[in-house]
Amino acid sequence: MPHAGLMIEREMGDEEGPLLRAKLHIRSGKRRLRQGKIAAGIVTLYDALVGAMEWYFASPERRSRLIIKEDDNLKDEKNLYEILVRSGVLDGRFSFKEFVEVVVDRAIYNEMHDYDYTKILMDIEDVMAQIGILPFDEKELPPEDPSVF
Repeated sequence: MPHAGLMIEREMGDEEGPLLRAKLHIRSGKRRLRQGKIAAGIVTLYDALVGAMEWYFASPERRSRLIIKEDDNLKDEKNLYEILVRSGVLDGRFSFKEFVEVVVDRAIYNEMHDYDYTKILMDIEDVMAQIGILPFDEKELPPEDPSVF
């Protein structure tokens, strides 16, 4: 994991842990993509998105503005994304479901050396900006150890 040795998430609390994980995984996911580790970069950016959504839902203030239905599964990341779109936090242009079911599932089982990740990265950065994670100053993060895969 890109945050190995840089944080102990469970000790950081419901908001700070996922927020730091999301930021560390954005940084590391982009580095992995640049290094040609496409599948690892995609999976890392997926985890950054999940961390960002967990962070958003962890705040009572932010959560109170969400349209959460009785049958919503708050343990399912696809449902979290749907709630954020339904609530107007995200514009819904990015298909999170397609990203998970097509791109992430492929990346879990296959290296993707020839995959053009440009649009996916732009889309993920857009979602991260809408949710309030980007922009951030990477200098505020613990230094990265590039030897961690």
